[in-house]
Amino acid sequence: MRLFAALCITALCVTMSPSNSDAQTDAQLRTDWANLAKYRDANAALGAPKRGERRVVFYGNSITEGWAPKFPEMFPGKGYIGRGISGQTTPQMLVRFRQDVVALKPKVVVILAGTNDIAGNTGPSTVEMIEDNLASMTEIAKANGIRVVLSSVLPVYDYPWKPGLEPAPKIVAVNKWMKAYAARTGQIYLDYHTAMADTKNGMREGLATDGVHPNDAGYRLMAPLASQAIARALRR
Repeated sequence: MRLFAALCITALCVTMSPSNSDAQTDAQLRTDWANLAKYRDANAALGAPKRGERRVVFYGNSITEGWAPKFPEMFPGKGYIGRGISGQTTPQMLVRFRQDVVALKPKVVVILAGTNDIAGNTGPSTVEMIEDNLASMTEIAKANGIRVVLSSVLPVYDYPWKPGLEPAPKIVAVNKWMKAYAARTGQIYLDYHTAMADTKNGMREGLATDGVHPNDAGYRLMAPLASQAIARALRR
């Protein structure tokens, strides 16, 4: 039994992306798998929304975490809140959804997730597993009066830290489901993929540092699309 547990921990650790400098450590995975500690103090300091405030939380992985410092420049005067954690998959995000989204009482949550599941960061994951977790987050948000923007998974042709997985068709499949699910449940679908994909459904040249994580040009392309989606969500 001890050998089996050790092997499981080892297998989990090697799936984590080594490209992220602040990726979760082995000990952290064992003691705080969803990294609930990361934003606990910031959430407490944030407090409840002010009267008339239409709070928006961007929720995701390293793509969201890397974007958040640019929010004041790209969304001036909006005060959007970033709650991304590098390397995270949808099951980890589901675990911390109440703490890092619901408890903040936003009007809108913008969810961008799924690429790390396809990369296998926390073990093998099917398209259906990703869809289930996204649906669960959406249902929790709806039950708490939060409008949901479901962001398409960004295009990827190959993961530098785990080559050969052929993620592009899986990403297209998740996005196809997400668009239909959003329409069926009255949520907003935010399509980054169409604007950012090349002819092989990888990231267009010049929009990312490594074919996965957007650079400044990539984020600048994404910003107006996000703004439009948030405005639509707030009107509903």
